[in-house]
Amino acid sequence: MKNVIAEFKGSFPDLQLCPETNQPEFAFIGRSNVGKSSLINMICSKDELALTSGKPGKTRMLNYFHINNKWFLVDLPGYGYAITSKAMRKEWEKMIRTYLSKRDNLYCTFVLIDSRIPPQQLDIDLLNWLGEARIPFVIVYTKTDKLSTEEYEKNTQAFKDALSETWNDLPLQFPSSAKTSSGKENIINYIEQLVKQYEQAY
Repeated sequence: MKNVIAEFKGSFPDLQLCPETNQPEFAFIGRSNVGKSSLINMICSKDELALTSGKPGKTRMLNYFHINNKWFLVDLPGYGYAITSKAMRKEWEKMIRTYLSKRDNLYCTFVLIDSRIPPQQLDIDLLNWLGEARIPFVIVYTKTDKLSTEEYEKNTQAFKDALSETWNDLPLQFPSSAKTSSGKENIINYIEQLVKQYEQAY
């Protein structure tokens, strides 16, 4: 696997202020405290590239990272619980949905799901919305190091069963652990495949 060179390009409060690029973008999103920042740091091989915290709601803007001078990783604010006002959460939701539905060079969205807990309606609602909006996405199960293989299989099967109520074909899914770097190579290799597709198409 090639070394990952990551450069932080800035934080932007709305789509109109995001940088103009001609390279593919890959968005990462999940419920607050799902381990998104830790996963991004793992992918980019940098411990403090994305801000990590035990308190949810630390990511508040669209954070851009340029990877290997070929593609952009976009860290989106978490959804669900956050220590902030209801009005601010509404603004975040608007910002997120506008970016996801209107960013022309968004090539795939990585939706992070906590592998330790039962299916959450907020996650199901987001995936259904992405499907209805025809926004390509994959699922990344996080924190797999914190449970046994049997527990992991039980929890992910429950999530698949919940998805199957509205989906005929389930999206691609990756297990991951920021602590052990499990899943890192598979995720990066998948992104590199999509980058090649993008370059051939555009």
